[in-house]
Amino acid sequence: MAPPPDHCPALVLNADFRPLSYFPLSLWSWQEAVKAVFLDRVNIISEYDRVVRSPNFEIKLPSVISLKEYIPATRRPAFTRFNVFLRDRFSCQYCNEPFPTPELTFDHVIPRSKGGRTTWENVVTSCSACNLRKGNRLPNQCGMVPFMPPFQPTAHQLQENGRSFPPNFLHESWRDFLYWDTELDPF
Repeated sequence: MAPPPDHCPALVLNADFRPLSYFPLSLWSWQEAVKAVFLDRVNIISEYDRVVRSPNFEIKLPSVISLKEYIPATRRPAFTRFNVFLRDRFSCQYCNEPFPTPELTFDHVIPRSKGGRTTWENVVTSCSACNLRKGNRLPNQCGMVPFMPPFQPTAHQLQENGRSFPPNFLHESWRDFLYWDTELDPF
């Protein structure tokens, strides 16, 4: 029995056959994928066994699609909480423990109360316990120095870090296009 359409996302590849994003993995719903096919914006690389029909047409749901036009990656990624976590590999920069995302916060190395700004160069991932322990003190006042100095990552660095976190679901037709760290072989 074929899976329901809602369980058939399409892996979206750029025109160079690389995923637009590894983390989160670039996926479109079956509706978005079919619409892009009809608008001639993508090539179908692989299909599911699942067919959807209209009164005049039927199509196998795409499982892998590639854009017809190359979209260059932004050179300077947006400063967001998620991107800070991804830069720091979802690990507290004070105790070096990986935590689930709800446990993570971000910390101003130089506290805002002491003139620190919310920038790539002053914010690190911190677990709640370390963030509370550091408070509004400077690193040298509390003996809490980040393991990795904060920096502005490139889009490529974030993509590479994202490859360390394979998703829970990987359709077999995606395997030829996804390259994860060799230590974390999900296949």
